[in-house]
Amino acid sequence: MDAEGQESFQEFVANRSSALLKTAVLLSGGDRHAGEDLLQSALIKAVGRWHRIDEPEAYVRQILYRQQVSRWRLKWRRRELSVAVTPEAGSGRAPGADATSAAELRLVMRGALARLTARQRTVLVLRYFEDLPESDVARILGCSVGTVRSTTHRSLARLRTLAPELAALGPAGAEQRPSRDFSPVEVRP
Repeated sequence: MDAEGQESFQEFVANRSSALLKTAVLLSGGDRHAGEDLLQSALIKAVGRWHRIDEPEAYVRQILYRQQVSRWRLKWRRRELSVAVTPEAGSGRAPGADATSAAELRLVMRGALARLTARQRTVLVLRYFEDLPESDVARILGCSVGTVRSTTHRSLARLRTLAPELAALGPAGAEQRPSRDFSPVEVRP
């Protein structure tokens, strides 16, 4: 690689690595170390073709997605799961009780995402974090749009099952939605 290419690669890494790392960590189920490994392997692959890449960020993101797909297709499964707080160490407080509710939401979400399969997690990250349409997700993952839809549906259902407390930590006023139970009202002419 020539000096100009090396300088542009270093500038790209300096400017975009934090955003790419967020995506890699989410794809890795909230495991920062695995996300760093994923990003590093993607950057290693990109640097070899740097002079031929037109859109570097899109290219590196595509590598991230494909690397993650390759990881979940491996025969071995990781048996251990690192979590920040053990279930026994939970505080017992009502969620959203104070200023730590945002941090609690992140921890609950990270734990729930980590318990999804790699495929479910990847589909949710691509659909909702990366905000990609179903057709793009299907193209990236090499499956049909119907598969993306059904995986998204099953993933969200599993996420709701794994972390029902997310509903309580949702947007303000979510619990104040009108009920669908209507009482009969007599209307007199």
